[in-house]
Amino acid sequence: MRGFERSLVAGGDLPYHQLVVRSLRSSAADLNLVLDPLRLAASAPQAWWLLGRLRPAALFTTGGYLALPLVAAARARGIPSLLWEGNVTPGRATAALARLATRVAVSFPPTLAAFPGRSFVSGTPIRSFAAVDRVAARASFGIAPDERLLLVFGGSQAVARITSALDAALEQLLGDWRVLHLAGATGMPAAEALRGRLPAAVRDRYRPMAFLTDRMADALVASDLVLGRAGSSTCAEVAAVGVSSILVPYPHAAGHQQANAAWLADQGAAVMVRDDELSGDRLLAEATGLRDDARRARMAGAALAIARPDAAQRLAAELLAMAGRRPLPSLAGTAG
Repeated sequence: MRGFERSLVAGGDLPYHQLVVRSLRSSAADLNLVLDPLRLAASAPQAWWLLGRLRPAALFTTGGYLALPLVAAARARGIPSLLWEGNVTPGRATAALARLATRVAVSFPPTLAAFPGRSFVSGTPIRSFAAVDRVAARASFGIAPDERLLLVFGGSQAVARITSALDAALEQLLGDWRVLHLAGATGMPAAEALRGRLPAAVRDRYRPMAFLTDRMADALVASDLVLGRAGSSTCAEVAAVGVSSILVPYPHAAGHQQANAAWLADQGAAVMVRDDELSGDRLLAEATGLRDDARRARMAGAALAIARPDAAQRLAAELLAMAGRRPLPSLAGTAG
């Protein structure tokens, strides 16, 4: 089977259909440089036939190069489509798709300027935190009421910079913080070795774990400070929880995370540290400044003010209205 998406639904109840177009994994001068345009061209009639057979009432897409044939076919067949853009700065493929889509939903208010008259702010769909009790969540991680918890994670991108800075600052950090470090499976040996090098007096204040899966909501609610990347989901979740954060944008991927983190920082909802500026000393300085409960409370309040925890409901309402050929909530001024 090809593709992560297919592996997610394999063997389940959801039908899976795959176009011959492939994601642009690199710009190397190889055979795919010739084959990719041919695959894209071949996907156009494939998408037309597929939509004709399935007859969907509406189409939802998160954009990207792979969505071009389907959104174009949907427009040609009169099928309404909703495009969602999760970053402040849209990519080139999303900009092209926006000209074909019926409506564009965006996560951040500044992105509206990229799609004038065609977009609304939905926010980023995230897990629900409504049922998570902070006292119970902190107890589940062994955090006392008078302790501060620093949660460290890096999303799906490489986190060597974050891990290196944490390594250099950890012993001093543990004087003020308990640290819960989501190191990933490949990072666990190094994290365990780091824990073993710590003085016995503070060793139990550092807890490395590979993943949390269904306990991630508990960890976010339990935390007093988050150190992580600045993907759309991370930005949306720290805002929804109302937790202060140090965001270190992933420096590649067209700089999307840089714009995300900068916007939160401009709102007073986070501290942004560039990837090439993060060191043990810088991490220690930022974390030390955020020991101040009043400062963290102000940052948490600013984060909550920009949160859109109902993003999934907004997108669903828009899609259902499209499918039913009813007036769109985004045009009625009830979303965004």
